[in-house]
Amino acid sequence: MSLTTGNILRMKLGERRGLLVPGAANALAARIIEDLGFEAVYLSGAGVTNTFWGMPDLGFESLTEIAQHTATLREAVNIPLLVDADTGFGNALNVRHSVRVLERSGADAIQLEDQTMPKKCGHFSGKSVITAEEMAGKIKAAVDARLSGDFLIIARTDALAVEGFDAAIERAERYIEAGADVTFVEAPESAETMRKIPQLLSAPQIVNVVVGGKTPVFAQEKLAAMGFALVLYANVALQGAIAGMQAALKQLKTTGRMDEAGAMVASFAERQRLVKKPFFDELESKYSERK
Repeated sequence: MSLTTGNILRMKLGERRGLLVPGAANALAARIIEDLGFEAVYLSGAGVTNTFWGMPDLGFESLTEIAQHTATLREAVNIPLLVDADTGFGNALNVRHSVRVLERSGADAIQLEDQTMPKKCGHFSGKSVITAEEMAGKIKAAVDARLSGDFLIIARTDALAVEGFDAAIERAERYIEAGADVTFVEAPESAETMRKIPQLLSAPQIVNVVVGGKTPVFAQEKLAAMGFALVLYANVALQGAIAGMQAALKQLKTTGRMDEAGAMVASFAERQRLVKKPFFDELESKYSERK
């Protein structure tokens, strides 16, 4: 029996080897992530908001928009797909609906967080959280709603910045008891705090490395040694794309021209390879009436 992408993801997280997962804000970014040999991809809510609205990560995207992007990424890649579902877009009943929609759209896992609505980026100041009881109810609703046991529920807590370390760990424990497959204590600010998290919690743990954010940056190997199952770089591709666009466009503005001779842009051929133009040429030939 062939394994599903959800089953593959569950097994990889069970290995607790610091699976390195970049985030994508669109299908092309996801395709590049897969092309470079990464084993999974994360659909970033912040990335979607930044890229398609040009707005900060303050909870502006909707379930419909995230579902559409989920389906687009699922069509583009064959590796496991984790999806940022923010707060689940409402209460426990909304979470139930969100799980059904995103699972049908092709997600292998969804991340739910315990912030109040509208949420904020986990590395912003001024966050607030709902009660642990309410979040536990949301997780129970998510577990009951999934159709496949291979569909993973990731419970993130932002309580570390609001209520302190002990409260964040207590919340994560409660979320595991409610049925979460993976937990995620967001934005630890020291190596000591980071080391404690996987030691104190039984479920696989995620560490979110935000370039320029609050969490210290360590090599994947060291984070794996700490016990983290997954090392998330949710928006490094987006930040790299911003820097690349700025560099290429500054050169264009300065010189008034751009060609493939420089290293600022991918070649035309490389762009067509990534979007699988040869594959569609073959299909066109196959279905053409011309023989």
